[in-house]
Amino acid sequence: MRSGERTDPGRSGDRTDPRRVERLRHAKLDLALHTLRDGEGRPLLLLHGLGERTPATLPRELAAWPGPVHGLDFTGHGQSTIPRGGGYTCEVLMGDADTALRHLKQATLVGRGLGAYVALLLAGARPAEVRGAILRDGLGLAGGGPTPGTPTISFPNPSAGGTPDPFALAELSRDVRPPDYATVFLRQANELSGLEWPVSVCCAERPDWLAAIASEPGALETSLDEALRHYAGV
Repeated sequence: MRSGERTDPGRSGDRTDPRRVERLRHAKLDLALHTLRDGEGRPLLLLHGLGERTPATLPRELAAWPGPVHGLDFTGHGQSTIPRGGGYTCEVLMGDADTALRHLKQATLVGRGLGAYVALLLAGARPAEVRGAILRDGLGLAGGGPTPGTPTISFPNPSAGGTPDPFALAELSRDVRPPDYATVFLRQANELSGLEWPVSVCCAERPDWLAAIASEPGALETSLDEALRHYAGV
């Protein structure tokens, strides 16, 4: 481990975890990519919500996916590195997800809450490699709203240990998400992915950024089951 980084000592290894955990390097950070199910074909990549981690087992509602299923622990969550002093943004987490995507080559994304916003960003940034992004309700979906709030400084307890990192909870819950910024990524996915529906919205909650996405061409409002069937066939 390099200076300036810390990991959760109780979760840093995979000897007690029946799943296969691969360690991926993103800048100075080690990310945990979990294999929830092996298989042939295009992978499904799960991106969890704020303060969460990759689920211990494959969620039942995703079992119909015909290929392998993987889950990524974002920086500061699960078995991934906790950087000292915070500095979290959704763009940093997009870099985490991009690291996993490069490893998998191509994937369909399923994002919950915070992971849904990251999935949207990655769908626009890597339109050839992301074969559909499914956005779901979950923790951190709204972020800090469409405009900056009153500036604050977080002072979490740096010696608390474990995950999620308190800095991640403090900073990502205030991450600003302007609707016009979000729609840029959808429009890029529309233009370059070759998919009729590069994003599927399977959410009941509608923060401003997501309401803007749902009103754009290329975003299909549908159920999770229908979205999985659709992307399995493209």
